[in-house]
Amino acid sequence: MRDLRGCAVSGASPRALELYERALAGLWLQRGDPLQLARAAFAEAPAFVAAHLLEANLLACSRDPRDFEAAGWSFARLRGLAMNPREAAHCAALASAIHGDFAGASRLHDRILAEEPRDALSLWVAQTMDYYLGDSPALRDRPARALPHWPASLPGYHAVVAMHAFGLVECGDYAQAEAAALHALELEPQDVRAEHALLHVLEMQGRASEGLRRVVNHPVNHLWWHRALFYLQLDLAGDALAVYDLRLRLDGLSDLIDASALLWRLRLAGVEVGERFRPVAARWSQHAEDAYCAFNDLHAMMAFAGAQRWDRAQRLLAAQERRIARAAGTNHDMTRLVGYPACRALAAFGRGDFRGAETLLRSLPPVAHRIGGSHAQRDVLTLTRAAALRRLQRSQGDVHASFASRRLAAA
Repeated sequence: MRDLRGCAVSGASPRALELYERALAGLWLQRGDPLQLARAAFAEAPAFVAAHLLEANLLACSRDPRDFEAAGWSFARLRGLAMNPREAAHCAALASAIHGDFAGASRLHDRILAEEPRDALSLWVAQTMDYYLGDSPALRDRPARALPHWPASLPGYHAVVAMHAFGLVECGDYAQAEAAALHALELEPQDVRAEHALLHVLEMQGRASEGLRRVVNHPVNHLWWHRALFYLQLDLAGDALAVYDLRLRLDGLSDLIDASALLWRLRLAGVEVGERFRPVAARWSQHAEDAYCAFNDLHAMMAFAGAQRWDRAQRLLAAQERRIARAAGTNHDMTRLVGYPACRALAAFGRGDFRGAETLLRSLPPVAHRIGGSHAQRDVLTLTRAAALRRLQRSQGDVHASFASRRLAAA
């Protein structure tokens, strides 16, 4: 049996393959529930290796450590199945990811893609890991290498173009990113990744009014977060707060990240957010001691500091210290170099220690971007430092702080 990209698959029935292709289509569009479709596919054909691989990789690419643990059990089931050589290569890449080596897993996916540039799962998994690692050049270059081998008539072509668009915007090539995102949307108007890439272009270029015209009655939580950022760019903080109240959900980790990030930015802008941090902090509490993803920790600390929940903030910092003591895995270095000092800075800011917050943020190493996420998300650290300097200026009449604050705000 062969899938729509001409890649050999083992153990599939026609019905299972149909479910698998629907799962991939959901990944391409960033819609639906690919995980449940993958599970339905191997329930239909228990020996269907590709469906097991899809489930395991979706779990391994989750920011939730509970999903990551479940990926280990999925991997264990895989090892008892007969595989062709490329499926075995996928299994090796998955093993690397489960051991916490996302960079090593990406390199193994690059080997798979060198032999078969149209391997849909490899392309998606590697792109996701590059996003978590903050590796902008890889986000751009891997889909660029795949595109010449991916006919426009093949299902998923629009998604590869959209991946390339997002990599281009993260590398600062806004003109090409916009052209690629618009091309992907011409091919598939429902492609959320393409729309997302275009919103990043508009935000980075300060084209907030255009951005507002694009996010209208959209079902995706994160795109509404971008709408709120456009309002902030236009000094319409009340409208940004209305987006939070009316549109943002608190369903999963990605939603919690968006909620924390928006409320924190509103606070930095001097907007009174009332008690809104409290339910967000309550939802983050179950993750206070995860120390699994430095990017998660950063947003959990925003909620704890915003809600003045110093007990939970201390639990988070203590968990990070324990994580640093275990010197292994991708998140170890990011927690040690960026996540821990940045969380201490946010806690200091929340307590009113603006000089301490500014000092910690100023000391972050040049690899701070490797904490993951996009430029639009990571700029919260620069914004926090600028806000700390502005508050120092107001409280102490610090001329140096005034100058530095203007410099950071213009960056």
